[in-house]
Amino acid sequence: MTIIIPKNKKTLYIASNLGFSEGGKYFLYNQVIPLVERTGFFVLDPWKLTPEHLIINALKIREEYDRVTRLKEVNNIVGSNNEKAIRISDGILAILDGQEIDSGVASEVGFAYGLGKRIVAYRNDFRLSGENQGTNVNLQVEYFVRASKGCFTNSLETLERELQELHSLV
Repeated sequence: MTIIIPKNKKTLYIASNLGFSEGGKYFLYNQVIPLVERTGFFVLDPWKLTPEHLIINALKIREEYDRVTRLKEVNNIVGSNNEKAIRISDGILAILDGQEIDSGVASEVGFAYGLGKRIVAYRNDFRLSGENQGTNVNLQVEYFVRASKGCFTNSLETLERELQELHSLV
């Protein structure tokens, strides 16, 4: 996979579970990505890094052994593409809505933190999802966001402001 980034553009990787559902895709492509682009970032969208037909075609394989074998190959491609995009990104936007944080998003946040990326987290979900009342989300994820000198936002309006600030810092 080759990612072509426009010259002199800062990049933002969007870690989210929004691509799994119609409603999530609608929010991602009609709200989140346009907002990120307005702040000047080039979006690294993991839902677009791997051609969707690879997954669809693998799922269509009738023979279970062959289907599982192909899905394992595709999973490796997806994981590798996402790793490359996180490595080249200037920052990460983590969408943390849900009763529990998506395990893929949590791992992307941890990996990004390990690489020294700044992480901006968006959580508009009012439910508590942390281990105790001292945290809004999983305590390790919250630690990584804050330790990266990132922040938490709970509305699209504050998210836009935080991403504008991030764009000026990276």
